[in-house]
Amino acid sequence: MEPKMDEGALMAFLAREFPQVCDDFAIDRLDAQGLRVRLRVADRHLRPGGTVSGPSMFALADVSLYLAILARLGPVALAVTTNCSIDFMRKPASGADLVCDCRLLKLGRQLAVGDALLYSEGQDQPVARAGLTYAIPPA
Repeated sequence: MEPKMDEGALMAFLAREFPQVCDDFAIDRLDAQGLRVRLRVADRHLRPGGTVSGPSMFALADVSLYLAILARLGPVALAVTTNCSIDFMRKPASGADLVCDCRLLKLGRQLAVGDALLYSEGQDQPVARAGLTYAIPPA
C-alpha cells in the first residue's frame, strides 16, 4: 500500500499534535515497506553513564510505528499504543543518533501490529527490537 502522507506531512502533523517532542525526531526514509526514523540524541536522552536511556529508545520505537500507521491511514491522531514488548540487546554507541527501521506487519480496521529495529547510527547490529500494537479508533 502506498503512503497517504509523505515525510513533510507526517512531520507537520507531529509538530502540530506533539510539539513537545517533534524536534527530537526526523524521518530519514519512507516507502511502501516502512520507514526509518531518527532520534536526535541529546543530553536529555541519556542515562547515567552516558548511554541512551530505555525510555528514549521506547519513544523512538513508539513514534516510528505511529508514523508508519499515519503514513498508511492519514492523520488519525487518536490511534494509541495498546502493547509494546521491547528487547534491549546491546548498549547504544555514545555520541550517535539512534535510527529505527519500522515496518507494519498488519494494518486492520481496529488494530495495527508492527516491528521496530533500533540501531546506533553507523552500526550494523541492532541495539533494541520492539513489537508494538496500536488500536485504531473507529472511523
